[in-house]
Amino acid sequence: MTQFRSSCKNDTIRVVGFRLILGLFGACYSLWAQPAAPYPAQVQKAAISSAATPELNGESAFLDDLQRRAFDYFWIEANSNNGLVRDRNEPNSPSSIAATGFGLTALGIGVNHGWVTRVQAAERTLAALNTFWNSPQNDKAVGAIGNNGWFYHFLSMDRGTRFRNSELSSIDTALLLAGVLYSKEFFDQDSPLESEIRRLAGLIYERVDWRWMANGSGSLSLGWEPETGFIKYRWHGYNEAMVLYLLGIGAVTNGLSSDQWHFWTSTFNWQTHYGQSYVTYPSLFVHQFSQCWLDLRGVNDDYLRAKGIDYFENSRRATLAQQAYAIANPGKFKGYGTNVWGFTACDGPATTRFRGYYARGAHALVDDGTIAPSAVAASIVFTPQESISALRHFYSEYRDRLWSNYGFRDSFNLHANWWATDVLGIDQGAMLLMIENYRTQSVWRAFMKSPEIKRGLLGAGFKPITKEPEAVKAVAVTGQ
Repeated sequence: MTQFRSSCKNDTIRVVGFRLILGLFGACYSLWAQPAAPYPAQVQKAAISSAATPELNGESAFLDDLQRRAFDYFWIEANSNNGLVRDRNEPNSPSSIAATGFGLTALGIGVNHGWVTRVQAAERTLAALNTFWNSPQNDKAVGAIGNNGWFYHFLSMDRGTRFRNSELSSIDTALLLAGVLYSKEFFDQDSPLESEIRRLAGLIYERVDWRWMANGSGSLSLGWEPETGFIKYRWHGYNEAMVLYLLGIGAVTNGLSSDQWHFWTSTFNWQTHYGQSYVTYPSLFVHQFSQCWLDLRGVNDDYLRAKGIDYFENSRRATLAQQAYAIANPGKFKGYGTNVWGFTACDGPATTRFRGYYARGAHALVDDGTIAPSAVAASIVFTPQESISALRHFYSEYRDRLWSNYGFRDSFNLHANWWATDVLGIDQGAMLLMIENYRTQSVWRAFMKSPEIKRGLLGAGFKPITKEPEAVKAVAVTGQ
């Protein structure tokens, strides 16, 4: 994507020689110049609140508190009138459609935990769906929410239209659609309110013209801009686009073909790092985001069938390789070890020596000593013991500088003695959803009922594994 984001994931990342422009999750700090939105009145940077937090002894109490704080981000840092969620906890931040997709899913989690009522969550969900369905879709540079069913990466928090020169983002639209389809399955009661949620969710998904974003190619473009047309970079190599391709293949109207899945997987890169062999990508968000909604345990496609594992196991191996990399610490950064790891796209010190927002990773990408708690928390389904141990370490050792009303701040760098000030919506979402899947699997259970995603998996050639790998069977994901 282009150069956007509070998170400028736009520092290009190559996978199999391919440059992934990671503007997809936010705008650079220069974007935060528009007047502050008037809602909610209490929005401000999450205060450091370690003095008010207990030791939270025990795994259950700790995860309860972490999840509730992450949920509060989506309830507070949102416009209750239109359902849009801020990219980060800056009063001038635009909405990120990816954060809004996580936020729609967070509402169901909030209901299950009793943090909000079902009616409150349904009303907030319907407000968002009305925004995405009723706002203008056209090829104009100003005043539209999207085009051909796709949506702009960043939207004005109050108007719900394109924020500055944000791109029409294929991956961010997919993360939004994941939340939309989750809402369609979660709100299954026979009431006018929930029936309308299901109706609008179906319409929003069905309107997407997937073939338009392919633009005559066997792969999807990262996006489109009204000023210049399609972004020339495309989704090649293993990356977070799994949910994007599966949603497109599951579409009945203007959908993608199974050939496009096979073309995508043909660009994957299988490597071995620190004793783990897997489809590689150095930054952990790639191994997490799609599986926040997709339960891929015990099923695989042609590519991984030949390797004898599934994508869940692939992410487990990638996570363990990252921890092993931190223990080895080839860059000799301060603090790295068994309980200090977690390399993903995150904020950074932004000095001459250290990057600002960048997609950090082990083995091949930039590693400048910056650690992201969200990378650890969102791997909890893959590596429960390792993740919980590291999270407890972060909390006990660093919470006076790292803890906030919304839980962990984005990142820290012990080598630079630097601590992030912000909380990011996509990171809060990945933490909240994956902890929920670890504890109850409720997000997976709801989303995997979706006929759209069932068609996508079938079209991509996913089949049950007849003999599940021992490593997968051993993973201690709780719930039914």
